[in-house]
Amino acid sequence: MSKQTLPLAVSLGDPSGIGPDILLKAWAHRKTTPLPDFFVAGDLEFLKRRAALLELEINFKDYQLGTLDDQHLSVLDIQQPLAGDPGSPKNADALGTIKSIDTCVALTLKGTAAGIVTCPINKHVLYDAGFKQPGHTEYLAELGQKHTGNTITPVMMLAGPELRTIPVTIHIPLHDVPTQLTQELIIETARITAQDLQSRFDINNPRLAISGLNPHAGENGSMGHQDAEVVQPAIEKLQAAGINAWGPLPVDTMFHKTARATYDVAICMYHDQALIPAKTLGFDDAVNVTLGLPFIRTSPDHGTAYDIAGTGKANPSSFIAALNMAHQMSQQS
Repeated sequence: MSKQTLPLAVSLGDPSGIGPDILLKAWAHRKTTPLPDFFVAGDLEFLKRRAALLELEINFKDYQLGTLDDQHLSVLDIQQPLAGDPGSPKNADALGTIKSIDTCVALTLKGTAAGIVTCPINKHVLYDAGFKQPGHTEYLAELGQKHTGNTITPVMMLAGPELRTIPVTIHIPLHDVPTQLTQELIIETARITAQDLQSRFDINNPRLAISGLNPHAGENGSMGHQDAEVVQPAIEKLQAAGINAWGPLPVDTMFHKTARATYDVAICMYHDQALIPAKTLGFDDAVNVTLGLPFIRTSPDHGTAYDIAGTGKANPSSFIAALNMAHQMSQQS
């Protein structure tokens, strides 16, 4: 085991997806791929069933705070039985998925876990159980806001070995982006990014490359006015505040190898501008990191993958990368 003072808390995600598969496979191969200390908030009996289905020889134990060992996967039982039929999501499992997330966040905020690593969810399955946020990121921000009483702007960062990207607007339809994109949102996103890259990634003077919204960053207004009227003024205000940011840059020339060497993070105006290059360059080992929270949160950068759940085909690389990144971030905090 590592010398980490506190373990990481892992939320189970959708039990019908590959979340249980990747955490179990990671644990089973920990001798060849060392892992930071972690425990899982979930249903112990369900995890035993899934391990048997995957033909993984894993010893489990009920987790008591501070009692990890090398021989057992520790599970903090959330007292919410799960069916977790691979590939067949159940509305009845939604409460358990949410309770696993809530438990991990609560323990981290109490100081008994170093941070959380969340396995993939399907938010549509959760809506009937009271999940009202548009995505996982926004739900975590809501939990952090309830704890601190402060307004939280969550910033989603995809981080891989070759590239970090951030979308300013996240889970909204593309046709809503021009109206939702404001100078204030760009500035707040960049400010949080610079702050967390300093405090949690040990980057002293983060370099922020900021994209345009329209093709060719608007091409002097011939392809839209937002780049000149919204993005450019926001960048000027960031520079005036001492943040090392520049742009707006044409997205189609931001992500080749030479360009990537000039910045620490690319801040993009909407979801797919940021996530397509990040996942193309690092699909198996990129990590979803939420900045701006009062706790550390990372996640694999993929979804529930119902089609391969329970088959043993799921690749745990992104989950392992998420564990390692959360551990590294905890050492900086």
